[in-house]
Amino acid sequence: MTTKLDALINSLEGIETITDSTQVAKLSQDYHNFSPVLVPKLEGKVGDIVVRPTNEAEVLKVAAACAKHRVPITVRGAGTGNYGQCVPLHGGVILDMTRMQEILWMKPGVARVEAGMKLAAIDKKTREIGWEIRMAPSTYRTATIGGFIAGGSGGIGSIQYGLLGDRGNILALRVVTVEDEPRAIELRGDDVQKVNHAWGINGIITEVEIPLGPAYPWAEVIVTFDEFMTAAKFGQALGNADGMIKKLISVFASPIPQYFHALQEYIPEGTHPVLLIIAESSLEFLPGLVQQYGGQVTYKKPAEEAAKGTHLAEFSWNHTTLHARNVDTAITYLQSMFPGDKSLQMVDHMYHHFGDEVMMHLEFFRVNGGVVPGALQLVRYTTEERLNEIIRYHEKHGVSIANPHTCIIEDGGRKVIDPEQLKFKEMADPYRLMNPGKSKVLQFQIPN
Repeated sequence: MTTKLDALINSLEGIETITDSTQVAKLSQDYHNFSPVLVPKLEGKVGDIVVRPTNEAEVLKVAAACAKHRVPITVRGAGTGNYGQCVPLHGGVILDMTRMQEILWMKPGVARVEAGMKLAAIDKKTREIGWEIRMAPSTYRTATIGGFIAGGSGGIGSIQYGLLGDRGNILALRVVTVEDEPRAIELRGDDVQKVNHAWGINGIITEVEIPLGPAYPWAEVIVTFDEFMTAAKFGQALGNADGMIKKLISVFASPIPQYFHALQEYIPEGTHPVLLIIAESSLEFLPGLVQQYGGQVTYKKPAEEAAKGTHLAEFSWNHTTLHARNVDTAITYLQSMFPGDKSLQMVDHMYHHFGDEVMMHLEFFRVNGGVVPGALQLVRYTTEERLNEIIRYHEKHGVSIANPHTCIIEDGGRKVIDPEQLKFKEMADPYRLMNPGKSKVLQFQIPN
């Protein structure tokens, strides 16, 4: 491999490369340390060099060099994923896309950007014309748009717009292949699914075209309840209120709020809070709904103030796990989707069945036109065997688990890889050099 790398580096003159072992090791990691199962499995998995292109022409040059010398290539955004998506299992090149951060163009309702642009930076620019990105993970300050599409699925905004993979939430992707003569291919409409959420195994995303949503003035509110299931029912009712414009409905069972140090004064001990981001124009209708479910508004920030200081979004989705682990590193998490019209009944069952061993954290979002609760439960980890028992119990009762304790695509949320993605990979990555080892059906043979 050393000879190949020397030849590869020599062919990339003019493109930034990093060979310092400490830096390379750092840029070979993501937040898979949220999982006590993944940490030992991915220990010592690092790339050999990091390459930082500044434009698509340089990406094409890197792709050609990797194909020629048969060197594996793993694409990286900001490394905010949680499943080891950008951890290289077979060394090689880490392709760091964070220097490609230009807005190519924007207009009302649509923006075209380079893949390394941070989500918060996109939002800042598009808000200048009255629009914003439709959804973002809780890591939106640091996450890149390319990384979000390759490894994410939804987040803040999904209560209004559904999940990232839903038709219409990605308009187009420009993708570089890893062939002897790499190409830049434009995927539009439904064809974007050939690369969406594929963990970078079948193409290097260089440009993204996304739809935008109206940039409402967003207020932030905390409502607390004495009973967890009342809080969950309130969240469902607010989610079902189609006339009220929402960006976030997060529900937390006590004792999760003990990990939210910056919010503790607003959440009385033993209560179950609901964190909301809601359009100011819809605030007038909130008190009546809160009263109907016996809640208390303990925190309220108008849009002008919500842009400053503490942001409720940064306590939601998987930032909840981050806050908890800052206090107790024995905590890990699960990702669950509750079934159909009996979802709250199943939430109730799991909440009482597991108690504080599996602390309930719900996020409401749109699926197939309706609003459902998903969960990112906090788990007090003891053993991998017990964790698997918890997962099996959920699945036995019809709760779908997107397992965050694996770095294999099929073992996570997908179960199987889309045949269209496999077909695209055969064309785009004939030597199987892209993020090798992350799929059961795409076994990697280390090239000679």
